[in-house]
Amino acid sequence: MKVNKAELLITAVKQSQYPEEGPLEIALAGRSNVGKSSLINTLINRKNLARTSSKPGKTQTINFYNINDQFRFVDLPGYGYAKVSLKERKKWGKMIENYLVNRKTLAEVFLLVDIRHSPGEHDKVMYDWIKSFGFNGIVIATKADKISRGKQAKHISMLQRELGVENRELIIPFSATKKTNKDKIWNVIKEILMVNSE
Repeated sequence: MKVNKAELLITAVKQSQYPEEGPLEIALAGRSNVGKSSLINTLINRKNLARTSSKPGKTQTINFYNINDQFRFVDLPGYGYAKVSLKERKKWGKMIENYLVNRKTLAEVFLLVDIRHSPGEHDKVMYDWIKSFGFNGIVIATKADKISRGKQAKHISMLQRELGVENRELIIPFSATKKTNKDKIWNVIKEILMVNSE
């Protein structure tokens, strides 16, 4: 997809601050620092529309991005960052849940996990949650450039087993550095938009 327009619409902490429902939305969920902002920036060919940070726990708001006036990316707060107080983490959890439960234009949720590591408890809960709401359970396995191509299949099998992913094709290795599978992810997005706008 050629991106001619990409802009941050709004950052929200509560439902009353969300932009009006209109275009379909694709939400990105994952641990702090897993690469949600990097995925957005890579897909739209921009260096820092979505702010990336080396410090985990930086995204504490729900960020809505307008893409080509066709759909929106919704960057959810990263979860599972230990240095943030339990009270803060619960607040983020509520914020994420509130968005996922109430947003009618939500078309899909991508779960981002680091391909190098076993998914944590939060990842498993989020994956089960995504599936329970009838979404496909598309997993973007980030930082794929950090392991050799020969070892990728082993890591994908591990993610499939531990998350309980039925269809291996729904796990897509991705690298923001090398733009690995950027086109494949765009194809998935186009399909989601097509199916949900029928």
